[in-house]
Amino acid sequence: MKSVFGFLLAGAVLASCSAPKAEEAAAFDVKALNQQFIGAWNAKNTAQLDTLLADDVQYAQGATRFNGKSEVSDKWVRATMGTISDLKLYSTTSGSDANTAYEAGTFSTEVVPEGPGQPRGEGEGNFILLWKKNKKNAWKLSYVQLEGLPVKVAN
Repeated sequence: MKSVFGFLLAGAVLASCSAPKAEEAAAFDVKALNQQFIGAWNAKNTAQLDTLLADDVQYAQGATRFNGKSEVSDKWVRATMGTISDLKLYSTTSGSDANTAYEAGTFSTEVVPEGPGQPRGEGEGNFILLWKKNKKNAWKLSYVQLEGLPVKVAN
């Protein structure tokens, strides 16, 4: 009987040693990260947006693909920054663990007229933003996928 009790005690001790720490297992609220990103986008703060991008970030929209912080920053962020305003996200699903967080849903934005006398537009579509912790334990945007509908003339 003593040997059975000893095995049970040893098993309980080992199990408690391998349990994850509370802060490691806690889920992260990805909405805060996305609000930081959207706030920087709407403020046209490209420097802050650059700090949020992972070095190996990937961007996908239809057949368009950009890879790496430099290409994503130049060909997506800076190239489209002046063409849209008032970007909003509407979450339909999200999830996270200690090192990864995502949110997906729909987006809407105002599309800036291409020239004088042109109508203002409204854009909308689907999105997914995937965040990962880097080696320094900082959250960085790792993957962006946008699928936009055709722009509509605003009323």
